Amino acid sequence: MSGQRIVVIAGPTAVGKTAHAVALAQRFDAELIGADSVQVYRGFDIGSSKPTAAELQGVRHHLIDMCEPTELIDAAEYARRADAAIADIAARGKLPIVVGGTGLWLRALTRGLVALPQVDRPLRARLEAEWDAVGGAVMHERLARVDPLSATRIHPNDKLRVVRALEVFEQTGVPLGEARRDHALGLPRYHALSYVLDLPSEEHRARVAERVDAMLASGFAEEVRGLLARYGGQARAFGAVGYRQMVEHLEAGVPLEETTQQIVRATLLYARRQRTWWSTDPSMHKRIGPSALLEEPELSTLADFLR
Repeated sequence: MSGQRIVVIAGPTAVGKTAHAVALAQRFDAELIGADSVQVYRGFDIGSSKPTAAELQGVRHHLIDMCEPTELIDAAEYARRADAAIADIAARGKLPIVVGGTGLWLRALTRGLVALPQVDRPLRARLEAEWDAVGGAVMHERLARVDPLSATRIHPNDKLRVVRALEVFEQTGVPLGEARRDHALGLPRYHALSYVLDLPSEEHRARVAERVDAMLASGFAEEVRGLLARYGGQARAFGAVGYRQMVEHLEAGVPLEETTQQIVRATLLYARRQRTWWSTDPSMHKRIGPSALLEEPELSTLADFLR
C-alpha cells in the first residue's frame, strides 16, 4: 500500500459532489481528480455535467477532457492515469481529492482490479448468441441465480457486462460479484479517507429534475447534434445516461417532453445502481449529506487525517 494520503468523494449523480469537493479543495490546498467515465471525453460537456471554469473557481481539475470520444478508457487505464495525477499533485505539496461516481474506476484506483481470466472467445460467442436468442431478461435472470451480487449492479439491458459475468462464472465457478467483494476487503492501494455523499430521496429527485431542465436550457440537444455530426454515433459515451435518450430524440423523433422524462427516470435508475454499488463496498465507510462534509466534525476529521 502507498502511504500517500488521498480523499475520495463519491456518491450518486446530482448530489453536489464537485461543488463540495471544490469548497474542500480551497480549504485544504487541494486539486481534484475526476472519476467520471463520461467527463473524460472532450465535447461531452453538458450531458455529463462537466464542471465549468466558473464552477471550479480556480481549483485545478485533472482527468476531465483527457481524451477523444473515440478512445476507449477502461478502469485499468483510468487507474494508471489517476496514479500519475496523484503523484504529480503530491509532488507539488498539495492534497489529491478524487471525485466522481464511476464505482469501478474508483475501486480500480483505491483497491486495484480483480484478477480475472482472459476472455474465452468461443464461450463469449455462445453466450452472446444465447442473449440474442432468448433476450436480456432471461440472461439476467440466469445471472441472478448464479451471481446475485453482480445481478444487482448490472442493468438487465447491459449485454456486455451480463455476458462477461456469466462468462467468468462458467470459467471459474466463482461468482464475479463475490470475487470483487472479497478483493475489496484486501489491502488498499492508498491511505484514503472516503466519503459517499447522498441526499434524501425526494430532495434528490427534485435535484435531478432541475439538472435535466438546466441541461436542456444550456443547449444539450445542440451539443449532441454536433457530436453526432462529428463522430457519427461511434463514440462510446453516446450510450451514457442522458446522451442515449437525446440521440433517440434527434434520430428517432422522440418528443422532447418524453425525452426529458426519460432522462430523469434513467438518471434516477442509474443513481439507484450507484447506491447499490457503494452499499457493498466496505472501503467507502463514511456516508453523509453533502453539506456535512464542510461542517464539524468532518472538517476536524479531515484535518486530523492530513497531519
